[in-house]
Formats: sequence, structure tokens, C-alpha cells
Amino acid sequence: MSYADEVFISVCREILANGVWDTDRTVRPRWADGASAHTVKLFGVVNRYDLRREFPAMTLRRTAFRSCVDELLWIWQKKSNDVRQLGSHVWDAWAGEDGTIGKAYGYQLGVKHQYSDGWYDQVDRVLKDLRENPASRRMVTNLFNHHDLYEMGLYPCAYSMTFNVSGSTLNAILNQRSQDMLTASNWNVCQYAVLVHMLAQVSGLEAGELVHVIADCHIYDRHVPLVEELIRREPRPAPRFVIDPAVTDFYAFTPGSVRLEGYEPWDFQGKIEVAV
Repeated sequence: MSYADEVFISVCREILANGVWDTDRTVRPRWADGASAHTVKLFGVVNRYDLRREFPAMTLRRTAFRSCVDELLWIWQKKSNDVRQLGSHVWDAWAGEDGTIGKAYGYQLGVKHQYSDGWYDQVDRVLKDLRENPASRRMVTNLFNHHDLYEMGLYPCAYSMTFNVSGSTLNAILNQRSQDMLTASNWNVCQYAVLVHMLAQVSGLEAGELVHVIADCHIYDRHVPLVEELIRREPRPAPRFVIDPAVTDFYAFTPGSVRLEGYEPWDFQGKIEVAV
């Protein structure tokens, strides 16, 4: 069975059994009808995925793999904030009149910073260190730039990556300030698992562990029945991850460069409302 399913079931059960509700507080998110979108949450959830053993795609419901890879490359490769460059419409609710989400996500990765040996954006700096200085303990990216928060359509949720090479293995930590378990949990895990695989391949390394650290791990009130339905299901086998071995340049990857084989998730007909 898929280990990602086991993690999802375990975390959701713990949230529903022992989580803290925020119904006694005023909250920012709203449902489409204007009602407050309250949550039940756990603080400080840490999940580990060994990418050498299996790819962490859940099977309790389908994760739109190609769309999540398209979004990953939109942020990390195109370094874009323009939602019109995305194949999906997941960011439309946060876009401004100019079609962008402001100085958020990809914009931050594309800004060049001065280092002792030159000017690099955050992605290019990581790529350089992975190839030339893999023993570095300074391979960190950060999207939560306080100087620009007021110009962001949405504060970044998955905001920081720390990369670390052990021997010939690339490991990474994904830090996330907020995680909507039903809507985006496995979406984010799949994205950053793909990123580790891609960076490892172009750096001559093997993908190792992805550690996912979540500060506020929650389920929205209107999502509780849907989550309860999912966690009653029996997990199915994890799919096999395939990456085009011919790609040696990170900027040459496309959504079609990676795929899942044998991915047979449960059918899910429930409508998932998104709080904004």
C-alpha cells in the first residue's frame, strides 16, 4: 500500500481526534457564500518520505500529477508569478488585475542576490552548490520575504527548502507554515518529491529523503465529512515514478519529463470547496 496514504490517514485521524478548533476566533478565510471557514488543527507535524523506496502519491483519491508538476516548474523553473502561464486555474482566485499574484512564489526565486562569488537567483545558487560544493550546509531557499509580503496575492504556504547532500544522496526539508490537508497535502508532497528527483538527476546524485515540516496542519470544517470518507478506504499500491534520464539541465525539464506508472487511485466524486 502507498506510504503516502498511511501518512494521510494517520495525520487526519489525529487531527479529528485530538485537534484544536478555531471556532472561538475570528478567522481570515471565507467560503464562497461568505461564511467563515474554520479549521481543526495540529501544530508541528513532521512527515518523512524515503524517495528511494517509493514515490509518495496517495491513492485514496487522485492527485493531478501533471498539473502539480506544471505548477512546480512555473515556480521553480520559470520563476513566474503570472497565472496565465499555468495550465491549471488553481491560482486564479489570488491573481490581480495584471494576471499575477504579485511578488510571490516564483517571483522571489527569480530575484538575484549578491554572494561572495557573484550574483545568483535562489534556484541557480542551489544548482551551483549541488554541482560544485555539495558539502555546503547553506543550500536554502526562502519565499517568505517580509519586505515584499504586502505586495503578494497570497503569503507563501510552502515557503522554504533546505537541501543537504549525504554521500551521493540528496535529501531535503520542506517547511510549510500552513497545510490544508484535503485540498493540498499530497499536491505539495508530490511536487517537492519531483523537485528532489530533478535536482538530484542534474547534479549526479540520488534522490533520498524528503522531510515535510508543517506548522499549522488543518482540516476545514466543511471538509470533515470528505476526509472521513477518504480515511475509511483501503490504500492501494504506490505508483512507480519515471523521469527522463536524458535530461541533464534543470531548465530543460517539462511536465512530460516525468510520469507515474501503475497509478490507480480510488475514484472520488466529492466536490472540494476551497476557502479563500
